[in-house]
Amino acid sequence: MLVQNPDTLGNFKDHSELAAKLKEKKMIFTLDSDILSLTLMKPPAEMGADIAVGSAQRFGIPMAFGGPHPGYFAAADQFKRKMPGRIIGISKDRHGNQAFRMALQTREQHIRRDKATSNICTAQALLANMSAFYMQWHGPKGLKKIANKVRFMSQIFMEELE
Repeated sequence: MLVQNPDTLGNFKDHSELAAKLKEKKMIFTLDSDILSLTLMKPPAEMGADIAVGSAQRFGIPMAFGGPHPGYFAAADQFKRKMPGRIIGISKDRHGNQAFRMALQTREQHIRRDKATSNICTAQALLANMSAFYMQWHGPKGLKKIANKVRFMSQIFMEELE
C-alpha cells in the first residue's frame, strides 16, 4: 500500500496504526513523504513503513530546471537487495574515522539486461548533489525553520482561499 504524507491538503498523519494492520496482513507499506515535512513529523520508519520515497526537488532545485528531480528511496533491511543501484557506503578516512561515501551505482552494464533492476539516470547526479549541498548549507535547524515557514505560509494561503 502506498500512502502520501502529508496529504493533498497539507495535513500530517501518524500512520503507525495502519502500518500495524498492514503487517498483520503481510502487506508492504510504502510512505511517500515530502522531504521537507520530514523535519517536522515522525519519520516513516518510526511509523512502521517498509519503504519511504519522495522527491528531493524541494531542497534547492528550482522548478525551472524541469524534471525529473532527484528523489529519495529507503527500505527496511529485508528489501535492500531488491533496491535499484547502491546508495551509501561506510568506510574509514585516512585518520581511521568512520566516513560515509557516495557509492551510487547507476548503471548495471555488467549484469545481463533481463536481470538488471535499475534504470537510474546518471544525469541526475548533479541535481542530487545540489540537494545534498542545500541540506548541508541549511543544516537541521535551518531546514526545520524553512519547513515551519512553508507550513505557516500554506496555512495562510488556505485560509485566504476559503
